[in-house]
Amino acid sequence: MKKKKYMLIISLLILAILASSLLSLNLGVISISPMEVWNTIIGQGTKQQELVLFDFRLPGIVLALLIGMGLSVSGSVLQSITQNELAEPGIIGINAGAGFFIVLFIYFFQEVIPINSSLSIFSMPIFALLGAFTAAVIIYLLSWRKGINPIRLILVGIGVNAGFGAALIIFQLKMDPQDFRQVTVWLSGDIWNADWLFVYALLPWMLVFIPFVIWKSNTLNVMTLTDSIASSLGARVEAERLWLLFAAVALAGASVAAGGGIAFLGLVAPHIAKRIVGPLHQYMIPVATLIGAFILITADILAQNLFSPTSLPVGVIIALLSTPYFIYLLLKA
Repeated sequence: MKKKKYMLIISLLILAILASSLLSLNLGVISISPMEVWNTIIGQGTKQQELVLFDFRLPGIVLALLIGMGLSVSGSVLQSITQNELAEPGIIGINAGAGFFIVLFIYFFQEVIPINSSLSIFSMPIFALLGAFTAAVIIYLLSWRKGINPIRLILVGIGVNAGFGAALIIFQLKMDPQDFRQVTVWLSGDIWNADWLFVYALLPWMLVFIPFVIWKSNTLNVMTLTDSIASSLGARVEAERLWLLFAAVALAGASVAAGGGIAFLGLVAPHIAKRIVGPLHQYMIPVATLIGAFILITADILAQNLFSPTSLPVGVIIALLSTPYFIYLLLKA
């Protein structure tokens, strides 16, 4: 791909993200004009405007961007290492596993560790990671039959997703009504704890694993071929698959801890990126990362403002926008 065209695409996506972020700062129950936003940023706004922008809206925007990036890269990796265009952490049960362990954490430790404490916020991604890995190991083992069969993996993932969903309902029914409602909304995909502590808890995961995946772009290019061809080209197929699976699961688990069960984003963003820049991962993954961030911040704007003052879970908006495309891919597969 020509470098100028690639840099133009990257630049346009960054501008789109900045435009959406600025729009998100303006809109809400308390409307703040672009000039008032600028005055607040340079320290000339009111105390109320500073509170709304810096303590509520800005951390929510940053979280949306990080979650969108994490889920998109996770989906890109899963589609490549499984050689299945329909693979995505929400569809194959990884998000459900992460969500189940988060609910276990809330259920058993809520009275000991307050849900909004710094210890709880930094512990949640770890519990989500454990749940995501539990789901991934189950899926991997049940899908293995002299190698990973792409169709078998999707079917097993759907079954694991249903199993964790049933387990979630059992624990939700044991919660008090307020916690039940909060967990239900969060599992639908909701950036539920938009504060800077959650940004600090999520940021290291993205800074470590997204560059790692980009560094492994050439390996991912080889992994899209059959295992036998990849091995003949010198790739240590199973070892590389496990490392990349670790990265994909870590990104998905951390994203679920902050944004709940947002499905389909990890499916749609990589496919759009492939259509724009082609299948080579050194180009596709950075573009998918930016597309995922743009889609989620835009969906969050719609979720917060479409039925204002009532807000919708952002996962509902993502599902409404992405389901037709998923059906199209399913029929095409």
